[in-house]
Amino acid sequence: MPMPETGPAQPDRLPPTDGVIDPAGTGSGATSRPAARVPIDRKRQPSGDDARERAMRAAISVIAEKGTAALRMSDIAARAGMSTGHILYHFGKKDRLLLEVLAWSQEDLWAQYQQAADRAASPAEKLDLFVRFYLPRDQSDERYALWTQVLAQRHDEAGRKVLTELLDGWDERLEAILREGRDLGHFAAVGLPEFTIRAVAMLSGLSEDVMFGRSRWRHTSPHAFALAALQRELRPTGQG
Repeated sequence: MPMPETGPAQPDRLPPTDGVIDPAGTGSGATSRPAARVPIDRKRQPSGDDARERAMRAAISVIAEKGTAALRMSDIAARAGMSTGHILYHFGKKDRLLLEVLAWSQEDLWAQYQQAADRAASPAEKLDLFVRFYLPRDQSDERYALWTQVLAQRHDEAGRKVLTELLDGWDERLEAILREGRDLGHFAAVGLPEFTIRAVAMLSGLSEDVMFGRSRWRHTSPHAFALAALQRELRPTGQG
């Protein structure tokens, strides 16, 4: 498990929704445990955006816990404190569930990232944030577990298009940081497409290590390792 880093707080990858308990706990390195199931009050079913958000968060939690093979719509309903009918209304068929939940999860995470990036004072701070938001918090990170579950599935052309757009979204955000830093003279004039490919490949490999629980990250921060590697290449010529 990685040790908690100093500096900006870790992204709140799955903030608890009212009535739903975050199975990963409230801190970095928390031990995963089954989330409490919310009793269903059929007279007070959530509606609109609140209901969709509750359903999405419940789905992320159940998928991370059970995987996709054993997943049932009734499990999501029980976790969310909603009826199975409401879950079917929001997701339709089960085969549409994974992509919809992943897309919602990424939009939610990117919104959190953008809020933090808007407050950053420099491209270097934005790069730090990007690395933090990209890497999983620890083995219990539900969003990254969802990614691994979805990528392991076979997808049709429409599904592959959705996944490609989500993956490209990370590349585009990193390229924007690099371009800003380069234009301001804070970063070296690296080739943006090539550097982005190498950077994201490194972060993906580190992420797999963290989710697998490689022992080498028990006492070393993968975030600090990745950021130092990127900073070495981005340091302008003549700077020590």
